[in-house]
Amino acid sequence: MLAAFRSVWALLFGIALLMLGNGLQGSLLGLRANLEGFGTGVTGFVMSAYYLGILFGAAATPKLVLRVGHIRVFAALASIASTSVLLHAVFLTVPVWFGIRLVTGFCFSGLYVVSESWLNQSSTNETRGKLLSIYMIISFSSLGFGQLLLNLADPGGYPLFILISVLVSLALVPISLTRTFAPQIDTPQPIGLGELYRLSPLGFVGCLGSGVAQGAFFSMGAVYGGLMGFSIVQISLLMSLPLLGLVIFQFPTGALSDKFDRRIILCIASFASAFFAIASKLTVDYSFFALCVSFAIFGGFSLPVYSLSLAHTNDALTSDQMLAASSKLVFVFGLGSVLGPLSVGMLMDILGPSALFVYLSVVFAFIGSFSIYRMTQRVTVPLEDRCEFVLVAPRASPVATLAAVEFADETAEALTPEAKVT
Repeated sequence: MLAAFRSVWALLFGIALLMLGNGLQGSLLGLRANLEGFGTGVTGFVMSAYYLGILFGAAATPKLVLRVGHIRVFAALASIASTSVLLHAVFLTVPVWFGIRLVTGFCFSGLYVVSESWLNQSSTNETRGKLLSIYMIISFSSLGFGQLLLNLADPGGYPLFILISVLVSLALVPISLTRTFAPQIDTPQPIGLGELYRLSPLGFVGCLGSGVAQGAFFSMGAVYGGLMGFSIVQISLLMSLPLLGLVIFQFPTGALSDKFDRRIILCIASFASAFFAIASKLTVDYSFFALCVSFAIFGGFSLPVYSLSLAHTNDALTSDQMLAASSKLVFVFGLGSVLGPLSVGMLMDILGPSALFVYLSVVFAFIGSFSIYRMTQRVTVPLEDRCEFVLVAPRASPVATLAAVEFADETAEALTPEAKVT
C-alpha cells in the first residue's frame, strides 16, 4: 500500500490544490455576488450554471481524452479554468458570470475525469479501494480547508481570485510531469431514467434529493452568511465544517450500512439532516458555537446520503448494470444540483436567508419519508448479496465509479465461502 501511495502522491497533491481552489471559489463568488447586489434569486441562477457545466463536461471529456490523451486535456482545461476565475473580477455582470460558471463547471468536471483516470491506472486490484478512499478524504478535506482561505484577503478585491487561479495552475504541474498514460475510458451503455427508477426508486430519489440539497447549500451557504451579517472568518468556518464533519462520519455510516438494512441508515441520515438543518435555523440566534456544531453534524449526516443512495441502487443491480446505472445517477444528482440553487435563491428572496434551512429540512424529510415508504414495498437485500459501501463524490467520473464498483465486486468475491476455502 505504501508503494502504491508513493506512486500517486504527486497526483493527490495536485488534487488537493485543485480542491482548495474550487472550495474557495464557490464561497467567494457567493460573497462577491452579495457585495455586488445581485440578489439571492439571481445569485442562485448564476451559481446553478456550474452544475450545468458539470453535466456537459462529464459527457464530453471522456471523448476528448480518447482523442488527444489525458495530459493534453488536463492542461487545456486547467488553463481555461485558471483564466475563467480571473474574469469574474473583471466583468461584474450576471450574464458574463453565468457563462463563466458554466465554463468552470465544464472544466472542473474534465479535470476530475483525468485525475481519476490516472488514479485508476496507477492502482491495482488490491490497492484501488484504499486509494479511492484516500482520494475522497483528500478531496473533501481540501474543499473544506479551501473555505478558510477566504480570510486571506477582502472578497471585494482581486487577490482571492488571483489565489484561486494560482492554485488551479499549480495543480497542473504534478499531472503534467507524470510518465503514466490514461486507461481507455469506455462509455457506459445507456440506461433510461424510467428504467433506473423502476430498478431502485429510493436510490433515484435519494440521489436527486441529495443533488438538490448540496447544490443549494454549497451555492447559497456563503450568501446566507453574508446576509446574516457574519464576518469572513465566521462564514469560512461555517462552510468548512460540513465537509470536515463528513470526513469523521463517513466510515461509521458506511460500516453501519453494510451491516444493517441500508434503507434504515439512509432514513436515519435523512431525518437527522432535516433535524440539524432546522437546528441551524434556530441556533443562529442562540450562539455561534452552537451553530458551528449544528453545521458540522448536518454535513456529517447529509453528505453521505448520495453514497448511501448509490450503494442501495447497486444492491439491486447485476454487475454488468452497475456502471451504466451509476453514471446515470451522477446525471440525476447533477440535475438536482442545478435545480437546488435556482429554487432556494428565489425562496430566500421572498422569505429571507433562513429559508435556506427550511428548504434543506423539507428536502431531507422527504427523502426520509420516501425511505420509510419503500421499506413497506420491497424486502431488504440479503447481506451476502450487497455491494460494499464506498464513499463516492457525486461529481465522480465514470472512471471513479467503475473503480468503486470493481473494488466492491472483488471484496464480495473474496468474502464468499468458496473463496475462503481456497
